[in-house]
Amino acid sequence: MNLHKIVKILSAVFGILGVLALFFILFKGDDAIKSQFRTDGTTSTINPIYIIGWIMFVASIILVLIFAIKAVLTGNVKKTLISIGLFLGVVLVSFIVADGSDMVVGGVTYSGATSKLVSTGLNTFYILALVAIVTMGWTGVTKIKK
Repeated sequence: MNLHKIVKILSAVFGILGVLALFFILFKGDDAIKSQFRTDGTTSTINPIYIIGWIMFVASIILVLIFAIKAVLTGNVKKTLISIGLFLGVVLVSFIVADGSDMVVGGVTYSGATSKLVSTGLNTFYILALVAIVTMGWTGVTKIKK
């Protein structure tokens, strides 16, 4: 049995559980939707939806990681490692250039480390956006020349 069949079976099972939980909540009434936890310490009937949601979230993350690692290992590993290295290089350059001074925004003081991480993220975004724009422009120019 391959992984595709397992994923289809799991999605069908979770879909059925979700529909059953929905009908359970609908037949229970509006009291089930008012709050996740009641004041007397008992849990409401909406908890099965949260549990199914978290299980599906974790399962999807695991499956995405499995398929991504499988694609990396079966594809061209050299190109993948070069791309990851270039991306990490952009992040490193962004971190080196980032400003790490303390900031006060809206009466809240942010430390230099927080400021440096935010500036690193912004610088990384700007560099990658610039590379994307230049790449699109370059491919457009080369298509026009032909």
